[in-house]
Amino acid sequence: MDVFTGRITSTGFSTGDRIVIGDWRKSPLGSFTNVMWAKPDGSRVLLSPSDMHADYVSELYSFEDVEVAEISVERGKREVSIEGGGLSVRIEWGAPFPIPFWRPLWFIASFEALFGRILFGTKTHGVTKNGRREWYSVRSLSRILKAEASFEGRGLGEKKEFEIDACFGFSEPPSMPASVTLKSYIE
Repeated sequence: MDVFTGRITSTGFSTGDRIVIGDWRKSPLGSFTNVMWAKPDGSRVLLSPSDMHADYVSELYSFEDVEVAEISVERGKREVSIEGGGLSVRIEWGAPFPIPFWRPLWFIASFEALFGRILFGTKTHGVTKNGRREWYSVRSLSRILKAEASFEGRGLGEKKEFEIDACFGFSEPPSMPASVTLKSYIE
C-alpha cells in the first residue's frame, strides 16, 4: 500500500481553468509538489518535478500533456505559492474545519463516501486508471479566500467554483474552492 500524506488545494478560475495543487510531505516518492491543470478547452496537464513522479502520477490519472518542470513552492501558515512550467499560482485559505482522527478504509469507502458525494460532490474511494484502488482520508477542510494565477504572464481571472469536471480520475476536487489535508492510500 502506497500512502501519501499532505495537502490538496484546488480552485477554478473565471477563464475556465481549473488548478489542483498536490503538496505531499510524505510519500513513497519522497516529499514533492505537483500541479494538475485542466484548461478551458478540456485538455489536462500534469506539471511534475521529475520523470519518476510524472510516470507514477500519469499511470493513475488521465492527462493529454505531461510536463517535467522545476516547481518552486513557498508555503505559509494558510497559503501556498507555486511557480513552474510557465504557471504561477498563489492561493490563501481560511481556518480549517478539523476532523479529529483518521478513519479506517472501510469507513472511507462506505459512510464517508456517501457524505463526500452529498456535501462536496467528491468520491473518497475508487479505482485509478491503471486499476489500483485508492482512498482519500480527509483530516481538515478549509475554504479558499483568495486565489490568483497566470500562465506566461496572462492572468486566469478570479477564483470560481468548478463548473466543469476536471476529469483527472475517478474523483473530482470539491466544487467549492478548498484546501484539504489528507492521506491518499493506493493499493
